[in-house]
Amino acid sequence: MDTQKEALQRIVTTLANKNDEIQNFIDTLRHRLRGVQANSTKVLSDLDDEFDSLYSFLDEMKESMSNTIKQEQARKTQELQNQLTQCTNALESSEELLEFASQSLSIKEPEEFTKAARQIKDRVTMAAAFRLSLKPKVSDNMTHLMVDFSQERKIVQALKFLPVPKAPEIDPADCIVADNCVTVAWRMTEEDSKIDHYVLEYRKTNYDGLPRVKDERCWELIDHIKDTEYTLSGLRFDSKYMNFRVRACNKAVAGEYSDPVTLETKALMFSFDNTSSHLNLKVEESVVEWDPTGGKSQENKVKGKENKGSGTPSPKRTSVTSRPATVRGSRDRFTGESYTVLGDTAIESGQHYWEVKAQKDCKSYSVGITHKTIGKFDQLGKTNTSWCLYVNNWLQTTFAAKHNNKAKALEMTVPDRIGIYCDFDGGQLAFYNADTKQLLYSFKTKFTQPIIPGFMVWCGGITLYTGLQVPSAVRTLQKSENGMSGSSSSLTSAVQ
Repeated sequence: MDTQKEALQRIVTTLANKNDEIQNFIDTLRHRLRGVQANSTKVLSDLDDEFDSLYSFLDEMKESMSNTIKQEQARKTQELQNQLTQCTNALESSEELLEFASQSLSIKEPEEFTKAARQIKDRVTMAAAFRLSLKPKVSDNMTHLMVDFSQERKIVQALKFLPVPKAPEIDPADCIVADNCVTVAWRMTEEDSKIDHYVLEYRKTNYDGLPRVKDERCWELIDHIKDTEYTLSGLRFDSKYMNFRVRACNKAVAGEYSDPVTLETKALMFSFDNTSSHLNLKVEESVVEWDPTGGKSQENKVKGKENKGSGTPSPKRTSVTSRPATVRGSRDRFTGESYTVLGDTAIESGQHYWEVKAQKDCKSYSVGITHKTIGKFDQLGKTNTSWCLYVNNWLQTTFAAKHNNKAKALEMTVPDRIGIYCDFDGGQLAFYNADTKQLLYSFKTKFTQPIIPGFMVWCGGITLYTGLQVPSAVRTLQKSENGMSGSSSSLTSAVQ
């Protein structure tokens, strides 16, 4: 019966997953149909605009060339008209002189004839008809303004849609996910010398497989990539996966997107567990601070009473929200001098990494791990089920590794930021300088129960950084050191 139930449950799970996959594909098809309609309307509108622009340009060219012809016509007309007027006037004057000369031929008196002949000679010498050029100043030829658009007509007839680059291919095997960076590599399926650049889009998701149309996050874009790979660095891996797609662009148009790929970007994500903290700690998701008032000031504000004797948080700490009084009553996980807060996620397997940075004025803090069974009065490192790195800046600096109420002093400078590496299956807990990846100390043990990140803070505050992969440098050091360097046999344990 149980075997049949398990088999049926597997069938139900398979069917549910398949239905989910089909529904996602249906959403994709509907989204694609809407895209076809919207994009068709857009390209039709763009086509109309381009032709309208072309018509307008041709009309402007026609107007300009027509004006050139009209100006040439007006110039030649004016030149010929002026020449015609001059010739007409000269002809009238010459005809008058010809008539006067003809009449003078009939004069009988020698003296009058001589006088008339002299006048005719003088008038002929000064006559405009003899100074005129009888050659037209301009030609009636207008062939220099003729046009032949046969080549342009061929160009217009050759108009066609722009060549669109093919979709690139992303090969997941060529992509690298390491050190909270993702390198995406792609290639073109066909050689295309016209490609100018690429556009890469990505988004975070918690779904494996094909990207979903109805995803909770939008695509983010990186433009003008000249190479066929790109590295996204400084990412916080706060989702299980990331989707990637890329498209090629020439000078005029962008091509189709590549088939999207999904890469795993899994890392340990946790926050401070507000309900587990000591009453003298103010906690938000990634920041915890010492509160000497123990929440009383906030509680009195809730009650509407003025508490003149209560301390006022410094300006540096005003960004941390105090918890309501309703939460305060349930926070009895730690008390006394165990100023402790736990993480909200238990570790039961795998290799994980997170970092902690203390405020400059923090007097004392500890970072490490513990079993869930740690007592309400217990302090990190003082039990056989907790391991930590302890920093004390009160009066004199103390830097030590602590476990089972034993401490190993560390003769090195306390780093600004501490990296914590935990290999549950390998029984390894190591602390690093988060900036240089120098090994500070490591514990070798055997974890037989789930463990929880633990933190102690007194007179100051710390900030937690999660969503980090195990750095490559740490992995390399762990392989070479094999959990031995920096360890002390007196602090090595096997907890049952």
